Amino acid sequence: MILIGLTGSIGMGKSTTSAMFSEAGVPVWDADAAVARLYGPGGAAVEKIAALLPDCVTGEGAARAVDRAALRAAATSDPAVIPALEKIAHPLVGEDRETFIADAKARGCDMAVCDVPLLYETGGETRYDAVVVVSAPAEVQRERVMARPGMTEATFRTILAKQTPDAEKRARADHIVDTSQGIEAARAQVQAIIADLRGTA
Repeated sequence: MILIGLTGSIGMGKSTTSAMFSEAGVPVWDADAAVARLYGPGGAAVEKIAALLPDCVTGEGAARAVDRAALRAAATSDPAVIPALEKIAHPLVGEDRETFIADAKARGCDMAVCDVPLLYETGGETRYDAVVVVSAPAEVQRERVMARPGMTEATFRTILAKQTPDAEKRARADHIVDTSQGIEAARAQVQAIIADLRGTA
């Protein structure tokens, strides 16, 4: 099975591109969705986070879940919170991903996609047979991000500072999807990448 790592900086259109792989019948694992499951009601991270930060977990019984707003506030006020959270979340996210991969293989899939926002930043690219980077010109990226509710220039700069520069991602990628030309053009690029990896191009 060909394992594809899909990544891209904020505002580049990664989620839309991820959905295009799904539409083409390729199973997709989403790192952000995995975190949402782990932090949600009954999630594997809930009690571990409750032990670390009791005020960041709400609800009772099966409804207990992580309050992500409280978690963000805690992480902002105390820098030590982030590495402690990563120690909890990273192994659980890894397990979730491996379960997905094993399931895709068991179902006889010839390829699968792992949608990972910080792929290069975490050195995760070595796990994949091919890396697809979703990109767009800087002015298109800025326009998309600044249109998001509550986004400020300072927040945008902070996020960008934590991400590998787009030019470097493009240089290291096996394939690039440029999302600045519209949905149909991006879909055609995704289909071409799938055909190339399957050897049917």
